[in-house]
Amino acid sequence: MRVAIVGVSGAVGQEFLRVLEERNFPMDELVLFGSARSAGKKYIFKGKELTVKELQHNDDFKGIDIALTSAGASTSKEFEKTITKHGAIMIDNSSAFRMDEDVPLVVPEVNAAACAHTPRNVIANPNCTTIQLVVALKAIENVSHIKRVHVSTYQAASGAGAVGMEELDKQVHQHAKGEELTVSKFQYQLAMNLIPHVDVFTENGYTKEEMKMYHESRKIMGTDIEVSATCVRVPVMRAHSEATWVETERPISVAEARQAFERAEGIIVQDNPSSNEYPMPLFIAGRNEVFVGRIRKDLSNPNGLTFWTVSDQIKKGAALNAVQIAEHMIKAGLVK
Repeated sequence: MRVAIVGVSGAVGQEFLRVLEERNFPMDELVLFGSARSAGKKYIFKGKELTVKELQHNDDFKGIDIALTSAGASTSKEFEKTITKHGAIMIDNSSAFRMDEDVPLVVPEVNAAACAHTPRNVIANPNCTTIQLVVALKAIENVSHIKRVHVSTYQAASGAGAVGMEELDKQVHQHAKGEELTVSKFQYQLAMNLIPHVDVFTENGYTKEEMKMYHESRKIMGTDIEVSATCVRVPVMRAHSEATWVETERPISVAEARQAFERAEGIIVQDNPSSNEYPMPLFIAGRNEVFVGRIRKDLSNPNGLTFWTVSDQIKKGAALNAVQIAEHMIKAGLVK
């Protein structure tokens, strides 16, 4: 088993290295790829020094079984055929292929079976906010069909990659020293602020990030679920939070919902308000699971529930989900 990471120098690429080692992923060789700027850099994996190769249109992917790619949508589109032409399965973390009909969009806890149909040898990793959402929704969908979802996200700087995290860190230090804050990656300063603007606005007034949650959720869930989202950038370094309201076909009690979450794969219930116990990004960064709390009835809707989730955007929202897809492919005998 030979595995490649494309875009290894980025935040998600670095997380790929950590997750593969942490999970002792079954492989014989790991090959690292990056841009011309990253080529030649060295990283340690399982005590062995690996050198980054420049991603080029050649036969470097011959013999590669699985390629974990996180180098941006334009790079993924340009190099798709170079990566897959010799049979490698490309598990792509960008937005390049998510809504293509012949590319499965997969969250293993929700629709792992979709991995069986890969006509282009490409599987898309969903958007981080969508992954977190559908893992929780699947638990409720198993109890009663979800008709409608309203969700507000509270997205950490990590969603903008290493540059976003560096900018927030820099702004915090500048603010503490009374200096003028550097604003470059985000539309406004993020420190001591909230920005109700993630990605670009579309004609209907929603941002692309919000529309991703609508379209991707429907594709992954395979249902007529309606999703309305408001995405907000918050001054948190790592781990996204979401406040979610769902309307189901029949009323679901809080006890029934809690039991559904507790039974679900990939979820940890942290819901004890009397002891001030609920998920927070401060304590969940670096964890694998989607944490669920504040489970309660929606006072405005007899068929409604509301709950709060937190999950590490770089880990489960990106690298871990892709690695779990690869693990499923191997277990199911889908990798040649």
